[in-house]
This record gives sequence, C-alpha cells and structure tokens, in this order.
Amino acid sequence: MNLCTVFVTGGAGFIGSALIRLLIAESDWRIVNIDKLTYAGNLESLAMLSDNPRYVFSHTDICDRAMLDRLFIEWQPAGVIHLAAESHVDRSILGPADFIQTNIVGTYTLLEATRAYWSALPEKDKTSFRFHHVSTDEVYGSLCTQELFTEITPYRPNSPYSASKASSDHLARAWQHTYGLPVLITNCSNNYGPYQFPEKLVPLMILNALQGKVLPIYGKGDNVRDWLNVDDHARALHLVFSKGVPGETYNIGGNSEKTNLEVVDTLCNLLDEMQARPDGRSYREQKTFVADRPGHDRRYAIDATKIERDLGWKPQESFTSGMRKTVAWYLANADWIEHVVSGEYRHWLKQNYSNRIAA
Repeated sequence: MNLCTVFVTGGAGFIGSALIRLLIAESDWRIVNIDKLTYAGNLESLAMLSDNPRYVFSHTDICDRAMLDRLFIEWQPAGVIHLAAESHVDRSILGPADFIQTNIVGTYTLLEATRAYWSALPEKDKTSFRFHHVSTDEVYGSLCTQELFTEITPYRPNSPYSASKASSDHLARAWQHTYGLPVLITNCSNNYGPYQFPEKLVPLMILNALQGKVLPIYGKGDNVRDWLNVDDHARALHLVFSKGVPGETYNIGGNSEKTNLEVVDTLCNLLDEMQARPDGRSYREQKTFVADRPGHDRRYAIDATKIERDLGWKPQESFTSGMRKTVAWYLANADWIEHVVSGEYRHWLKQNYSNRIAA
C-alpha cells in the first residue's frame, strides 16, 4: 500500500504509543494520533516525537462523530488503526459504564465515520484502505485445559471489559461483512514493557517494590497469562496493517505462559539483582496474597501459528529478555514514573504541546 496518512486512535496509551514510536521510526507515514486523554493517556510517552513533522496529535473523543468527520476531511487517511479503549478489568468491575461508552459506542461511531469517508473514496483508494481493529484475548474467556485460543475459538467474555471488547470485535466484523469495509482484527495476549500505566501488574509490582509497599497478588497467584512484549506487539500490528488480508483475524501472542506468581517472583529476582533493597533482603518478602478478583479467569493462552505462517511474524523477545529490559527501563526512567504517580503528566500537554495540536 502507498500510505500517506494513518489514523491511530488511543495513541497516547501504552500500546498505542509504542506503535506510533515504531511507525515513525520504520515507515514514512504521517501519523495522526486521536486520543481523548483519559487518566491513562500520557503524551510524555511520545515526547520524543513532539517536533516531528510526521506526527500530529488530535485531542478527540472517538464518540464525537462531528470531530471525527472533520479529521477525515482534513487529513484524508489511507487507513485507521483503532486502539482507543478502556482496558483495565478491575476498573470495569467497579464502573462498567465508561467501558460500554468508549469500547462499544466509540467503536460504532468510529466505524460509521470511517464508512462515510471510505464510501466516497475513488475505487483504487477504497481497495487499499484498511481499518485495523485491535482487541484482546480476553474475549475468548477462560481456558481450563492445555488448549490454546485460535482465531476460531468461540467468544465467551467474562468481565465487563472483555464483554465490551467482544462487542466491538463483532461490530467491526459486521461492518466488514455488511458494508464491505476492509477490516482486519487482531487479538493479543497480556502486554508489558516501557511506559505502561502503573495500574497493570508488571509496573505496579516494580513501583510498589521500589517504594517498600506490599506486592498484592490475587488469590493463590496461580492464574495464567501469556505475556507479550509491547514492542513485539507493535511490530505485529504494523505487519498486519500493511500485509494482512481484509476480513481476517490474527491472534498475537508471546508464547510465554506464566502464572501471576511466577511473574512477580521474576520481577523480584531482577530487582534483587539490579537494585537491591538497602537492608539486603529480597523484594519477595513484600509479597502479599489478597482476595481474588470477582470472576477471575483462570488461564489465557494464544496460538499465534496463523500470523507466523501467513505473515512471518514471531516475537523477538523471550519472557526472560523482555522482563529484564522492562525492569531496566523503569529503573532508568524515574522522572516518567514520578510524573505518572504524582499526576504531573496530565499538565505536560498544556506546557509542552498546546501549540501543535490539530483541531
């Protein structure tokens, strides 16, 4: 595809910002980052691009149809990569309304704005256009045996978050089947890496450990997840968007199944090695088992055979190498962490970027 401009929704989030950094580095595309900047949206994760002429930020809610229409008219994109979503399971349990609004209503609104723009394109541009919907393995529900999630695994979402993402997947697929919109869907396993908001397991454990706080582990810590380095995920998204077949779904996994307890122990061991406690004791002593999450899914595991076979992707980072690099990054970026913990990152936009925001 000869791409000029690509929209990335949710580009100030953890995965979105990793994708934008990759696309700016490895393509010649202009990237328009469309983000509402909710609590987890952090433009400091893209500070290195603030003066790049191929990067544009638009402070826009994907539920705002009028604003989306204006952006499509102004920038004439050759495709959309849709990552904007509320994504934290615990928050969805406490307050599901935001998840319904953003993940379902927002995806519907974006699909309709995209369809209106795409329908008016010349035939050649319509054929090359792509709408890439980025989703999660949680839509498949919980695995109790040694089987793996494949692209044809039936959906069985068990949390308000996963139900909202399953709904958005179905909407994207329906817009492809009914209207012919060239849709691609990817479902990924648990991401980790630099710039992750510290409500998620890996950064939460690193920060709590360094601050001398308890390391809370749900239940017995035996829930299993497949762990995927965020930069590996970004490379997969780039590949699917560029070379994937419209109408297809691709599962993206790290081939790294670990229990939550194994993840925490790994992080403690790395911290013991890389920044030992002043008293010489292990960070493992800070582990505390807490009441399990309501409806906590037992196991997720991705079969990524299809994307490797059809597109040639496989993860470059192992669990060991990826976690070591992640801990090293958090130890080396105390300023970013402090700004997130203190809330100062929310003021960074006004201080450093207000003169370069698209309407």
